[in-house]
Amino acid sequence: MQTVRTSEELTQARAEMLGQSVSLVPTMGALHAGHLALIEEAKERSGKVVASIFVNPAQFNDKADLERYPRSEAEDAEKLLKAGCDLLWVPHVKDIYPQNFATTVHVAGVSKRWEGEHRPGHFDGVATVVAKLLLSVRPDIALFGEKDFQQLAVIRRMVADLNIPVEIAGVPTVRESDGLAMSSRNALLSSGHRAKAPALFQALKELGDLIAGGVRAAPAIEAVTDNLIQNGFGPVDYVAYVDAQTLEPIDNYREGGRLIAAAFLGKVRLIDNIAVERR
Repeated sequence: MQTVRTSEELTQARAEMLGQSVSLVPTMGALHAGHLALIEEAKERSGKVVASIFVNPAQFNDKADLERYPRSEAEDAEKLLKAGCDLLWVPHVKDIYPQNFATTVHVAGVSKRWEGEHRPGHFDGVATVVAKLLLSVRPDIALFGEKDFQQLAVIRRMVADLNIPVEIAGVPTVRESDGLAMSSRNALLSSGHRAKAPALFQALKELGDLIAGGVRAAPAIEAVTDNLIQNGFGPVDYVAYVDAQTLEPIDNYREGGRLIAAAFLGKVRLIDNIAVERR
């Protein structure tokens, strides 16, 4: 696996892949099995796999959260090598945001609610950096995990609106054996909070069964939110049943509906989502 750090090195490495299909897996490092599942899917879909590691300061609205974000480049590179990644791009901040950088990509609509309300500016940072990564690597396919479901919707909207010639592929959430969605932030959970964390996924599953069975979403969500708080979560930023494309709330079962949630355990903010389907 080749590792490059500058735009010039990336351009040269990408030129050597001409004539082959290329996948991109953008990451912020601290890699776990969920990221490696993206690499595996990328290998199935293309001849060459590029991964990027860049902790994007523009998508953190809390400086302390940026500083706390786990970083483990050497371990990440070893994992990518073993997974069969062909090229690792680890850009410097100045390569992504050069001096006098003045452009922001804003995706209206799907970015407005939920994460957009609780993390002002977050999706502007996501859309801007993903646009730069896509335009720099020029992949045929870019893969993102469904755990960050609203992020996936924002990126799909941006790519469609800007006519960026890339397929955006969502890969199902990888979970721990107890159901907790894999996340780099899980390492920040205390042992006590880690034991409680799977309750978020369980609550979504139970809520999904109710909605699929004909129960209105609003009262069921209120009951689930109260139960999460009683079980040590809080604050609960949102639990919502939404249209999977527009992210607008819906109150009755609809094909393509999605349950999304964000809640704190201690100082760690967990997010999760599931599709709601009738069995």
